[in-house]
Amino acid sequence: MLPLPTAPPIAEHRWLWRDQSIRYQQSGSAGPVVLLIHGFGASSDHWRKNLLELGQHCRVYAVDLLGFGGSAKPLPGSPLPYTFETWGSLVADFVREVMGQPAYLVGNSIGCIVALQAAVLDPGQVLGVAMLDPSLRLLHERKRAQISWLRRWTTPLLQSLLGWPPFGRFFFAQIAQPKAIRNILLQAYGRKEAVTEELIQLLLKPALEPGAAEVFLAFVRYSQGPLAEDLLPQLACPVLILWGEADPWEPIALGRALAGFPCVVGFIPLPGVGHCPQDEAPELVNPLLLDWIRDPSRKPDPIV
Repeated sequence: MLPLPTAPPIAEHRWLWRDQSIRYQQSGSAGPVVLLIHGFGASSDHWRKNLLELGQHCRVYAVDLLGFGGSAKPLPGSPLPYTFETWGSLVADFVREVMGQPAYLVGNSIGCIVALQAAVLDPGQVLGVAMLDPSLRLLHERKRAQISWLRRWTTPLLQSLLGWPPFGRFFFAQIAQPKAIRNILLQAYGRKEAVTEELIQLLLKPALEPGAAEVFLAFVRYSQGPLAEDLLPQLACPVLILWGEADPWEPIALGRALAGFPCVVGFIPLPGVGHCPQDEAPELVNPLLLDWIRDPSRKPDPIV
């Protein structure tokens, strides 16, 4: 009897980008090249259920964006601001310098906006973009008309308070605790059983590192920069959108409008899934991504 094929191992590496240490993980040695980009407050570990399976068919990477996970967390503006332009440049440079050939980008939440920004900055490096529950950035200064009058009034006030260091650090300290992280995840996830102690610890560890509070506070006060609808019209590569129907943070009803852009080849709802499909439902997400990578311009079949 022939031995069963073994999954490729996951290797952890470091890359120096603009004098900042960037952590990334890699699996697989052949096939199309894929980069996985996490969301706010997460890291490449949020793709731990995808790296091995995708690595059996692709050369797949997952990166910790500057300020998150095991990557450097310099103070905002020292020397780089925490903006989509910064992270998009990081991703474009990573594809060119580390991966060595054009790649498919797969993002979750704000990682989707980072992927789109990278594709706009350096279109020759991006073969396609898959977006999993992309951030609609409803607190953006151009989006506030879409939220309730109460949130329109209280959001700038809270952002201003968070800019006062004593309050901002106190606020972050309340969030950077196991119980608080568990409660946030239980709100975001449609599949509650996916909220495990392992996941909580993976998110908590980087939050306790020096500089993590300043990164968090810089981003929650960031209400400018590009929206998905600003970037999608500039793309020539195909875009696939997967969206958890149970996502409470990025409502699928608002997200459906993104399917109307010419570059979008498919919009697939994921029943019962919340904000992080790659972690909640890898058995759905991994096959969909692999099918798309094999033929990125083909309209995908809906989930039955």
